[in-house]
Amino acid sequence: MNAWSGSREKATDIKRLSGTIAGDMTSSTSSVSKGCFVFKPSSKKKRSTFITADYFNKGQDKDSDNSRTRFETYQELWLKMKKETEQLQEDMNKKLFDGLIEFFRQSHSGFQEKTNEWSCRMRANEIPTAALVLGVNVTDHDVTFKSLTDVLQESVTPYVASLHSKECPGIGQMVQKLLIQLMGQSADLEYDEEDEDRVQVTHRRTYCSMASLSGWYQTVTKKEKSSTPGKKRTSSSSKYWQSPPVVVIIKDLESFTAKVLQDFITIISQYIQVLPLILVFGIATSPMIIHGLLSHSVCSLLCIELFQSLSCMEHLSTVIEKLLLTTQFPFKLSGKVLQVLISIFLYHDFSVHNFIKGLQLSLVEHFHSQPLSVLCCSASKVEARVKALSHAECESLRQLPSFMRYVESQVPEKQIQLLTNNSSVKEVTETLLEDLHVYHKNYIPVLRCLHSFTSILPKYPLGKQIRELFCSCLEKCIWEAEEYASAFQLLRMLAREELVSALVKCVAFLKGSSGEELDEAAEKLQEFLDAFQSHEESGQVDRTGNVDEEEISPQKSLRKTDLYHLQKTLLELKDSRRSKKLSRFEVLRHEIVDFIDDLVRKYLMPPEMQTLHEVMYFGAAVTLRRHLNAAPRIALHTALNNPYCYLKNEALKSEAGSISNSAPDICIAYKLHLECGRLINLYDWLEAFATVVCAADGKEHEFEPLEQVDEIIHARFIRAVSEMELLGFVKATKQKTDHVARLTWGGC
Repeated sequence: MNAWSGSREKATDIKRLSGTIAGDMTSSTSSVSKGCFVFKPSSKKKRSTFITADYFNKGQDKDSDNSRTRFETYQELWLKMKKETEQLQEDMNKKLFDGLIEFFRQSHSGFQEKTNEWSCRMRANEIPTAALVLGVNVTDHDVTFKSLTDVLQESVTPYVASLHSKECPGIGQMVQKLLIQLMGQSADLEYDEEDEDRVQVTHRRTYCSMASLSGWYQTVTKKEKSSTPGKKRTSSSSKYWQSPPVVVIIKDLESFTAKVLQDFITIISQYIQVLPLILVFGIATSPMIIHGLLSHSVCSLLCIELFQSLSCMEHLSTVIEKLLLTTQFPFKLSGKVLQVLISIFLYHDFSVHNFIKGLQLSLVEHFHSQPLSVLCCSASKVEARVKALSHAECESLRQLPSFMRYVESQVPEKQIQLLTNNSSVKEVTETLLEDLHVYHKNYIPVLRCLHSFTSILPKYPLGKQIRELFCSCLEKCIWEAEEYASAFQLLRMLAREELVSALVKCVAFLKGSSGEELDEAAEKLQEFLDAFQSHEESGQVDRTGNVDEEEISPQKSLRKTDLYHLQKTLLELKDSRRSKKLSRFEVLRHEIVDFIDDLVRKYLMPPEMQTLHEVMYFGAAVTLRRHLNAAPRIALHTALNNPYCYLKNEALKSEAGSISNSAPDICIAYKLHLECGRLINLYDWLEAFATVVCAADGKEHEFEPLEQVDEIIHARFIRAVSEMELLGFVKATKQKTDHVARLTWGGC
């Protein structure tokens, strides 16, 4: 007993000792017993956190209120813009989706009734097919199909599957993907390539084929129908159609293999009498691609109806009007930045989605790079934001080019106050920002008014779309352009119907604005409209005074055979035509054109001429182009020829033409290969590489035969050459076994 109790006490002491050692952070983990020691951090130390708003600091204090306010303002603006674009997308797709659902309803009702025309289709095994032409902006198709899937699953059917060409290289994989999405199965595919129309996938003793899909569908729908009559249907099932159809969306029809698509349609056509299948083809090019991919016998199995989505050009114009040509969002783009985004859209992808992403990038860059973007807010928040400006931010305001021009235009006493007194700066800043908001309120209606006149002119001297006119007005004073002068010459020759139609639109735009000055302009244009109406009701045209009584007639002038008298007579006739008295309509037309010209010169001043425009306008077009329109050749050459540009390591700095011995191996190999011709001797290349690498170690290297080269240097060289071959700079050549051919940039 004593021995046992003594051993128990020793064991207790060992445990107590182990716990003491484990609990002490500064002690060693060595112990008389083996164990796992866990050290908990001290509660006094706080874990360092780094939030997204800290990226907006740019060298300021981590707890700077300016960076957090800018980040919150950015988030608020972007969420509003995103919501606006989503609502716009929904409104634009509504008509298209309504047409699709009506087509599905007719096809489904035919399946239910099995009468008349649909009975013939059922006997002919025709599959209802919607050919959805979406355009070449392929990157936007996913958004459209996702919205279509949500609409169908919301009120039509829960059975919607989307198939992509890269996931369906064969008929087996295509059927498997279809059944996995519909039935929720995750089975391994096992099928016989010789008999692909009987695709079988083993999963829980069930054959995953079209027959199993049909049986599964009958079982699911039978359960819903066999619910007791006394019980009401659940809300989840009551929102769908009775015996809801199975919709299969083939997103990129052009990318599918013709044989796979034909086999798939042939197989599912055998089950159309028991399974309400509907196909949706996503087409980017032309509906004729259906006949190019499918044979006549397969096309005869489809009952195709064509649907056309809205043009991407119209979509872009609507997005610009909703996001940029509005006073709802204080953030604006300069003319060059907007031109970059539109150029990428027109010459690269026609993707409105990418255009919106570029707009978001501009928004991020503006709030990140401009500390004074904290003032880019709605008019109701300007006063509070200005009062919260610090001394450093007031100094930043004084350094803005537009504010410096404003200070220089003031009297000397006012200049001293603006340069020394922060209160004066804040007071003036608040006034200037209010003027900038008023400028935007007047700018947009007058721009629309000008577009209503110029968009009806032949050859569209100022552009057909409003975005073209908008870019021109942002970049310069539009009235200084030659196109503006020619446009207004054409306006002075407009017919009455076209002039009245443009006036009606212009009055609507100006009345819709909230500016008092534009209300007066709208009243003036309304007076012109009333004058036109009264002139039309009178039914009189002022033609008097066109020809003077004492004017010499052409027949009388022809009697003069003397050249001098003939020339004099023709000049008098020309002067008389110039002095012809204008009609009432022509006088009104000239007055209207002059009035529109005055509006343009007064309200369409370029943003760069407005004070504090830097606060709301993003103008770093070069930065935006570098991010969105990358040049791989320049980027690769810069990275390999000057690695310091990306790595920011001081040791990598070198003079032009020299090779840094501390650069990465591929950079050394790349700069050495630039000194060679079309064929590069691997032996000489290795010798030069080893010389540069050994110089990095501070060794004087005398090159030895290839067999005696350091294995590590040899391996590094082989890896660098392999990487260059992977990038496409060199390739093996059959001309000489110990040479490689240079492929790019100056090989001769």
